[in-house]
Amino acid sequence: MAASRIVIENCAIATVDANDTEYASGHVVVADNLIESVGAGRAPAGLENVVRRVDGTGHLLTPGLVNTHHHFYQWITRGLATDHNLFDWLVALYPTWARIDEPMARAAAQGSLAMMARGGVTTAMDHHYVYPRGAGDLSGAIIGAASETGVRFTLARGSMDRGRSDGGLPPDFAVESLEDALAATEATVDKYHDASFGAMTQIAVAPCSPFSVSTELMRQGAELARRKGVRLHTHGSETVEEEQFCKELFGMGPTDYFESTGWLGSDVWMAHCVHMNDSDIAAFGRTGTGVAHCPSSNARLAAGIARVPDMLRAGVPVGLGVDGTASNESGELHTELRNALLINRLGAHRESALTARQALRLGTHGGAQVLGRADQIGSVETGKLADLVLWKLDTLAHSSIADPVVALVLGAAAPVTLSLVNGRTVVEDNHLTTVDEDAVARSTRAEAQRLARIAAAG
Repeated sequence: MAASRIVIENCAIATVDANDTEYASGHVVVADNLIESVGAGRAPAGLENVVRRVDGTGHLLTPGLVNTHHHFYQWITRGLATDHNLFDWLVALYPTWARIDEPMARAAAQGSLAMMARGGVTTAMDHHYVYPRGAGDLSGAIIGAASETGVRFTLARGSMDRGRSDGGLPPDFAVESLEDALAATEATVDKYHDASFGAMTQIAVAPCSPFSVSTELMRQGAELARRKGVRLHTHGSETVEEEQFCKELFGMGPTDYFESTGWLGSDVWMAHCVHMNDSDIAAFGRTGTGVAHCPSSNARLAAGIARVPDMLRAGVPVGLGVDGTASNESGELHTELRNALLINRLGAHRESALTARQALRLGTHGGAQVLGRADQIGSVETGKLADLVLWKLDTLAHSSIADPVVALVLGAAAPVTLSLVNGRTVVEDNHLTTVDEDAVARSTRAEAQRLARIAAAG
C-alpha cells in the first residue's frame, strides 16, 4: 500500500541534527509516520499520494518538544503553598495528594497533557509515585489519557515506601510496602511497555526520591529495571536540604548514594540536579546519567540554579522538564526554553551560559537523549518519526525578530499552527484536535474541587 504523504514547505527549519542544520526556507515530506525528506526550497515534484500540503510561510518548523519530568496529578492542586521551599511544600501538600483516586488522576493527566500538547510537546512523561490504597488503577488512567491526547508517552512508575514514621516526608497511608511497590512496578512494565521503534507508550522504573524511598527499594528497583530492559528515573540533588538529609541518613551525598545503589548509568535520568559539585557532574558525564532540567520549578521552590552549562561541557545528557504543576502552574514546556536560557545566565557563566539554539536543543534532542529515544525523535532527519511542530512567527509578537530560533526561544510564546505526532495531527491552529479542551477544563475543575473537599474533611 502506498504511503500517505504530508508536505510542509516555505518555512524556516531548525533540524537540531548533529550539525544544527537550518534552512531559511525549506520543506519536509512526511510519509505515513516517518520523515521521508527534509531540505532547502520546495518539496520534490511528482510526489504521489499527497493527502495534505501545508504552506509554512511565516513559520518555523522544529522537532516536537520532549518533556522529561512531570507529575500530572498535581494539575488539580495548582496555586497552593506558593511561598514554600521544597520540604515545607511537600509536607503541606502530601496529605492532599494522598487522597487522589482514579477519576482525579485521569482528569489531572488530561489537563496536563492537553496544556503541553497545545504548546508543542509531542513526547511527554509522567513521574507518578502516589498510589494510595484503594485509589483504583492510577497507571491505567494516566496511560489512557495520554493515548486519547495522542502524544508519545513514558510513564515513570514511581513508588514510596518511606513514610513519616520511618523518617520520610509523606504520611504513612500514602506509601506502599517494598514488596507491593516492586510487584506493581513490574506488572506495569509487563502490561504497558513497548520496546519497539515508534512505540507510543513506554515504562520506566522510578522510586520517588532518597527521602521517601528505602535503600532497598532503590537497589531492587534498579535491578528490576535492568532485568526488564527499561529505564530508571528519580529525583536527585534538588535542594541543600536533600544533600543534608542524605549525609545524615546515609553518610554520603546524593551522587555517591545513587552510585552505591546502582543508580548511575546511561539508562538513568534524574530530575533537577541543582546542587552538584564538580565530581558529581564528572560522575554523571562518565556514566552517561541524564538530567531533566526544570528551571521554572526550581525557581518557584527557591531550589537554586542547576549548573547546566557545566553539565553539557562534561557530556551529561540534559533535557527539559515542566515538573508538576503545583510548582510550575503554567504547565507548559515551550516556556522552559526561555526560562532555561535566562535563569542559567544568572549563574556563574552569565551571558555565555546558553544560547537560543542550545535551549532549543535541550527541549528537543536533549530530551530524546534523556528518554533513550534519540535514534527515533528529537531532530528533523530522514527516517526519524514524524513528531514535528510548526510555530507561527509572523504575528505582532515576533514581527521584528529576524532570527526565527531567537524569536521562538526569547520571544513571546509562539502559537502552534500544526503539531504532528507519529504523522498524526494533534494540534491545528493552536487548538487540540484530539480532545475537547473545554470539557477537559470542566473535568479538571470539578475534580480539583472534589479533592479539596475530601482533603478538608480529613
